[in-house]
This record gives sequence, structure tokens and C-alpha cells, in this order.
Amino acid sequence: QVQLQESGPGLVKPSQTLSLTCTVSGGSITNNLHYWNWIRQPPGKGLEWIGAIAYNGNTYYSPSLLSLTSISRDSSKNQCTLQLSSVTPEDTAVYYCARSHWSNLEKFDFWGQGTQVTVSS
Repeated sequence: QVQLQESGPGLVKPSQTLSLTCTVSGGSITNNLHYWNWIRQPPGKGLEWIGAIAYNGNTYYSPSLLSLTSISRDSSKNQCTLQLSSVTPEDTAVYYCARSHWSNLEKFDFWGQGTQVTVSS
């Protein structure tokens, strides 16, 4: 059974860089044509896809966040990392990591429990 666990600071100040880590267990992030996605949900709003890193290390970003986002991985630790720079209060959200497959990138079959991030001074 694949499990995903997000971790990172719950509070970030405006203009700082948010950094979150997704630790995956039960499967390798470099195998089986899987993509490892970052998704967020601001309070009272729907889910927003931020970006993903593929099994081969290729990265993909939402056009609206492209200039502010970086996704990387540490294969030795089976972890993916999201960095979002110059955050504002509008970046306050629950952040999730989720898995999808090359055959259907928009179908997320495993999710982390999510981590609340608040941007406030």
C-alpha cells in the first residue's frame, strides 16, 4: 500500500519561500510511470493543481504558478519537495501530495493527508 506524507512549516511569513516535503512509502518515486503531484485547497475554494514531478525527473507546473514554483526530488529518501517563493496570504491553503499515472495524469489514486499552511506576518 502506497502512503504519502506531507511535512513542513505550518506558518510562513509573506514574501518568504514555502518548502514542503512529501515522503512516499510502499513504492519508489522513480518507478512505474508514476507522477507525484502537489495540489492545494485554499479555504472555501476548490482544489488547485500546482505541479508534478515524473518518475523520470521531468517537472510540470501550473502556468499560473510557473514563475514561483519549483519541484524536486531526493530519490535516496523517496521524497519530493515543493518550493513556492514570494508567498502571500492568498497562498494559505491545505497542501496535498498525490500520485497519478502516465496513462491518466488527472486521476489521483493515492493522497497524503494534507498539511495546513498559513501565510501571515
